[in-house]
Amino acid sequence: MRKIISLLIAVLLIAALFCGCNGTAVTNKKYSVVTTVFPEFDWTKEILGDRSSDFDLTMLIDSGVDLHSFQPTASDMMKISNCDLFIYIGGESDKWVGDALKQANNDKMIALNLLEVLGDQAKNEETVEGMQESDEEEEEEAYDEHVWLSLKNAAVFCEKIKNALSEIDPENADVFAENCKEYVGKLNDLDSQYDEVAKNAKIKTLLFCDRFPFRYLTADYGLSYYAAFSGCSAESEASFETVKFLADKVSEFSLKAVITLENSDNKIADTVIKTSGKSDVKILTLDSMQSATQNDVQNGVTYLSVMQKNLETLKIALGE
Repeated sequence: MRKIISLLIAVLLIAALFCGCNGTAVTNKKYSVVTTVFPEFDWTKEILGDRSSDFDLTMLIDSGVDLHSFQPTASDMMKISNCDLFIYIGGESDKWVGDALKQANNDKMIALNLLEVLGDQAKNEETVEGMQESDEEEEEEAYDEHVWLSLKNAAVFCEKIKNALSEIDPENADVFAENCKEYVGKLNDLDSQYDEVAKNAKIKTLLFCDRFPFRYLTADYGLSYYAAFSGCSAESEASFETVKFLADKVSEFSLKAVITLENSDNKIADTVIKTSGKSDVKILTLDSMQSATQNDVQNGVTYLSVMQKNLETLKIALGE
């Protein structure tokens, strides 16, 4: 009998933990953060730290489709509509965001537009000498959307994300501030390493046999570049003139390597090297983080790990 009574008391005590005085269930509110691309997701995860369990954190573009090709599903729109914080780039590829925000059910949602955060520091896409122009010419200049490929930008964005999270969950503002301070310190350390490599580089020019999404990065460290296509170009076939121009630059600058992006088939790079007559030129890959997946996240890939790997690649390309 005593065992039965003890069991009943235990059950009542457990029930009390989940019920308020009026008998209604007490639940801990879970906040929701929706991000479009991997870097935003990873920055937010780092700033949340041990408080991640209090948040549902979503990365919309997580199946290998890049920012320029992404179209949200009805489920994606619903997640945005009900979230507490929505982080997006804010460029041409995010034109759909306007409709998503109009349909928002949460009138207290914070929407963080990264290009707006940059303000006057945001850069327009540019067409440099030898770059093949798109068949579809833009009527107006468009901002370069690859804002995350700058460690300096990343530090600025993290401060804004920290502020937004603190507004949503003020009880943990000190935690977010401390996590952000530690993470930004790591970003700044890596930024210094990039700066040192660029200053000591024997070669100051990068040659991309691909699209070029690294304008922010090259501007940060005073590097020049040539490329087959602009960062947002949909082109994949290079003309003879483009190949010949890039091949001539390989010889002119005595380049040790040409660069492609993740998932490239290297066809343009192979043709450029063959045309240059320099068989010892390497093909290197820089990761623009445009095709990150949930598998990458689960396998421990982080923004910092990718940028560190890119630095090692740059050391070779710049002849350090």
